[in-house]
Amino acid sequence: MPFSFERLSIPDVVLVKPRVFGAARGFFLETYKHSDFAVFCAPHCFVQSNHSRSEYGVLRGLHYQKPPMAQCKLVSAVRGAIFDVAVDIRWGSPTYGQWVGEVLSDENHHLLYIPRGFAHGFCVLSDVADVIYQVTEEYAPECDRGVLWNDPEIGVVWPLSDPRLSSKDKVQPRLRAADHDFVYPVVP
Repeated sequence: MPFSFERLSIPDVVLVKPRVFGAARGFFLETYKHSDFAVFCAPHCFVQSNHSRSEYGVLRGLHYQKPPMAQCKLVSAVRGAIFDVAVDIRWGSPTYGQWVGEVLSDENHHLLYIPRGFAHGFCVLSDVADVIYQVTEEYAPECDRGVLWNDPEIGVVWPLSDPRLSSKDKVQPRLRAADHDFVYPVVP
């Protein structure tokens, strides 16, 4: 199997470590293989792939889409390094309001699988980072929502004290006031 899968402290979020084949000319790795992922993550079909480039100190998030366009995400940093975060926003979940975070980089090649019912965000740790993430639903502006990046009730410990934020991310609501209707367990 070209991947190892590690369930994090919120077990529905999975850290994926691909097998990297290195040589003097560079490296090769698989970033997704349906048959392997179906064992550890719900067997979804990704329908859109997104690529963002950000400079050091940029924080994007915490974002999610509401049903019926709720997304599962598979996130990777193909250039630079990011601190990637998933927050459980599923009513009734034993980990509601809790978060997990992992460093994803072009050196470790790790990916983070984030299921529906989670808010997602990341901050850039390197000079520049290119982040690619695949999603299971297309972007739908009418379903686009967010949670305040520094909501004290969630308590994400970001590695940056003064991140660069979009005007939208500066005014997102706290989790208790956010517009979300995910109920645990979320059907895949």
